[in-house]
This record gives sequence, C-alpha cells and structure tokens, in this order.
Amino acid sequence: MNILVIGNGGREHALAWKIRESPLCQKVYVAPGNAGTAIVAENVPIDVNDFEGLAKFCLESSIGLVVVGPEGPLVNGIRDFFENDPALRHVLMIGPNKLGAQLEGSKDYSKQFMLRHGIPTAKARTFVASDLTHALDYISSCKPPIVLKADGLAGGKGVIISISQGEAKAVIKEMLVNKKFGAAGSKVLIEEFLNGIEVSVFILTDGKDYVILPEAKDYKRIGDGDVGPNTGGMGAVSPVIFADAAFMNKIEERIVKPTIVGLSKERINYKGFIFAGIMNVGGNPYVIEYNARMGDPETQAVMPRIKSDLVELLVATAKGELRGKQIEIHEHFTVAVALVSGGYPGEYETGKIIHGLDKAQATVFHAGTMKRSDHVLTHGGRVLSISGKGRSLSEARDHAYKTAAQINWEGLYFRKDIGQDLLNYKG
Repeated sequence: MNILVIGNGGREHALAWKIRESPLCQKVYVAPGNAGTAIVAENVPIDVNDFEGLAKFCLESSIGLVVVGPEGPLVNGIRDFFENDPALRHVLMIGPNKLGAQLEGSKDYSKQFMLRHGIPTAKARTFVASDLTHALDYISSCKPPIVLKADGLAGGKGVIISISQGEAKAVIKEMLVNKKFGAAGSKVLIEEFLNGIEVSVFILTDGKDYVILPEAKDYKRIGDGDVGPNTGGMGAVSPVIFADAAFMNKIEERIVKPTIVGLSKERINYKGFIFAGIMNVGGNPYVIEYNARMGDPETQAVMPRIKSDLVELLVATAKGELRGKQIEIHEHFTVAVALVSGGYPGEYETGKIIHGLDKAQATVFHAGTMKRSDHVLTHGGRVLSISGKGRSLSEARDHAYKTAAQINWEGLYFRKDIGQDLLNYKG
C-alpha cells in the first residue's frame, strides 16, 4: 500500500524510516517533509493543514494509509475532514478526531477527562483573564513551586514552573493579560507541582484495544543539568531504567486501561497514538499531560527499538482490529541527541551549511533541514536528531555522541548530558 506521513520534523523522518521497512509498504510519501525524509520517501510540498490539498493528493496517489505526525492537523480536525467526504472515507488514518485531539489541544479538557475517569493526576484549577484577581488569590494559597500551563497548543513551551508565589503571579499576568502564548494562553491552569522523575509512555489504540510501545525519557530544557528555558526537546533515552515491569504494570492498570475505557465511554473516535507524560512520584504514576500523537524527540529513540512490522500494527489500529496484536521490542538501548541552531529556543539563524553527514555512524534523523543544490542547510531550531544504540545506556550514549561530534555548522549546539542522569540511577 502507498502511505502518506504528514509532517516535516524528526518524528516524521523516524516514522517514515520505520514504515519503509515493512513489506506491506509499497511507497512512502511525506508532506511536506525535509532533506532527510527525501532519502527514505518522496516529499510532497503540501502544508500539514492544507486538508484539501492533502485529500486531493491521497486520491491521485492511491494512498491507503495516512499517518498524522504533528498535533496541529489533529486538533484542526483532519480525521473529521476525511470522514465527512464520501470519496475519502476509505483512506485509513492514524490520528484521533477533533474531539479526541482535545486531550492535547486543551489542558483543561484533558484534566477534566482524567478527573472523570479516576486517572491519577496533579490537582489544578483553570482561570481566564477575567478571573485574574481570583487566580492571584489562588496562587497565594499554593505551595511553591507552582506549575502554570497554557491551555492550548504552545509548541511544547507553554509550561512554566515558578519557584515562588511572586514569580507565579508575574507569569500568569504575562500569560493571561500580555498574551505571552497568544490564543493558547487564553486559559491557564495553575497546577500542583509533582516532585518526581518523568517518563513518556506511548500507546497505540483503536479505541477499544491497545499495545504499549517502548517508553522513553526526554530532556526538555536547553542546558546541561536541565537548566534554562523549555524547548521542544533536546534528546531522549529508551528504555528507562526506573520504568521496570512493576512500575509499567501500575501505569497500565491505573492510567492506560482507564484512558481507553474513558474514550470508549465518551464515544470518542480514537484510532492512533496516545502519549502519556507520566511523573513517577515515590513509585506511583501520575499523568502530567496527554499528547494525541508520538513525541519528538522520543520517536527517534522509540522507533529503532520496535522489532515488529509497524505498518501491520498501524493498519490494524486504523481498521479497529488491534485485539490480540502483540509488539516485539529490541533489547538494545537508544539515545537520541538533538542538534540545534545557536540561539534556540529564542532567535536563531537558518540557512547554515551542515557538514559531516556523510561521516555519521549512528542513525541521523532530520528535523529542520532543507536541500539546496548539493548542500543540506539548517531550516529550523531543532535541526537533526542523532540516534545511537548499544547493549547498554553508556554504549548507546557513546554511539550517539561520536556522531554528534562529527557533524558541524555555524552556531551548532547540543546538550552533552542526555541520559547521564540515568547511568547511576538509584531510585
């Protein structure tokens, strides 16, 4: 079958790379793609939110399966668009409908869903600009640190942890009054801080049944030692040492199963990925957030660990036939290191020539890249993701960082400590 992956980042490169391995896949297309996806697939110059353009391409190119990478098209209702067109209903799709995507599109909706279905999560209250006085009063009753979350999509940067009540009050004014995150911050959740260590858990579900993919741990902040502003993600590790069988069983029983039951009870058409951001608090899992798609850069650490035919699982998911399906996982470790433009996540320059790609020993997934003449150029904040593998975490780190050291462009930056915190993790 012909398969279309929608998106242009490292996640989409990793998905296309894995999909191409399947004997069920005849041809892979990526819209709009990047310089890396062009190596494993055919790029199609269509914007991720151009639903009419994507629909026309699917019909003209006999696309049998669409895999939606980023959250934007899901929140904007791409599944609903396809299902409401009789000519497109036959096209299988990985990704929930608009209502299901609200698990990511609205932090408030997501929080209420968790509360309705008894899913462990942090206490929180939601405020809008007209509630500013009440929000400030509420902050006065909160114990720092205090978590503030923009309700809508903010590119992974809409969560701010304030270390004092005074700082939290200044931040919420920035968000609600000064529109720091635009429309995404028209509502803000003030949330209890959970003290623990994070793990990302990925579920593939047809709305009734599910398989759990390899877990990962990502690194959001820009600087070594987890300091500085949040980014879209500076790296990821899989597997995660503290997510042992006992802890993963708690996640399945307390979070995964109630989530799937909740979707079914609320008659939400959910056929796709669920990414549950989990905080391990003293050995007990709490949901920090849901995403309605795979994570980035976690996908670049997860895909190399999947031994099964991914397309077989995706087709079963899209058809509602996931019951009884199993997933096989490679035992090796993977470490994905993001190489970014200098200045990211603030202002940065693009159009820099990337050198050393031909020397790469580890797998290189492209994110913000473009091809011009014979050169690959930077074309975004997060530019590449280097995925190293090994029999141990240490070996996988070495593999990734050796390749990272061989690649360069003007202003290149990457964290040097991805996975280091887990090398001697004691719990």
